[in-house]
Amino acid sequence: MRPPSFLLGVARGSGERKMCAPRYFRKGPFFGLACFANMPVESELERGARMKSVGILSPSYTLLYRYMHFLENQVRWFLSQITHPAGCMSQFIKFFGEQILILWKFALLRKRILIFSPPPVGVVCYRVYCCCCLANVSLPGIGGTIPESKPFFYVNVADIESLEVEVSYVACTTEKIFEEKRELYDVYVDNQNVKTHHDHLQPLLKINSADREKYRRLNEQRQMLLYSQEVEGDYNPCEEDLFVLFFLEQNNRIFQTLLEVSASQDKTLTAEHARGMGLDPQGDRSFLMDLLEAYGIDVMLAWAETSRLTSREKAVGIHQTR
Repeated sequence: MRPPSFLLGVARGSGERKMCAPRYFRKGPFFGLACFANMPVESELERGARMKSVGILSPSYTLLYRYMHFLENQVRWFLSQITHPAGCMSQFIKFFGEQILILWKFALLRKRILIFSPPPVGVVCYRVYCCCCLANVSLPGIGGTIPESKPFFYVNVADIESLEVEVSYVACTTEKIFEEKRELYDVYVDNQNVKTHHDHLQPLLKINSADREKYRRLNEQRQMLLYSQEVEGDYNPCEEDLFVLFFLEQNNRIFQTLLEVSASQDKTLTAEHARGMGLDPQGDRSFLMDLLEAYGIDVMLAWAETSRLTSREKAVGIHQTR
């Protein structure tokens, strides 16, 4: 058996995903046989279809047919297994570091996020999945006025028309030309460089003290979990569960506070409220304004001392008190 890296550069032809017949190929001095199969699934993570291919390499072309039945059984077995991106959350945190808090804010605001990365595309598709997990909210009544963020996973130039009509999505691409098509996205992620061409979103690119504190707590909880797994052998919950729950609780705390304030008599959101939500009153002010506008929550910001409202604040009905 050759290691998987030996087959780098081997791919099925475009359109063959619709065909289930075995395929013969050549790799250097070796001959190969691969059996491919797909089936429709309801999972958005797998983009509506699960596709698997299992193959072998042999120095003799005449011996390949002997493995046909074995490969057909193997591909059917792999097709029945549910795809789960195990370990992708851990890699996501390590790759982006503190910048996951920037992605978290954009994901919660349901912005159009496009992630660029050179091939292979599999790893970056998992980043799309992880990014979507940042915006989970379990409180009833939240998100009814805002479009759901759609994980599009991999997109190419053939998807441009579809992206033009989307108001919220997370997707990835290996085609650099997308960077020039600013009308298709709000946030562009080039490997570890997160950027936006919208002026009003620029403040969200800055890491503040509250972001660093959240990242510190996340890493602290991860280290405690890893220690528990190593010493006690307890693998429940897993690291993915911890990651999802961390941001779910953070999001619920923010919206619970905002809903309580909006239901109060004076509707005044104070700097103390912001700190209680795990936010920086100054550094996250722009983020809060965008959040209130996006979700249609009516509260008054009470900690900024400015002589008059900006035109944007007037438009969304956000007030300031001295």
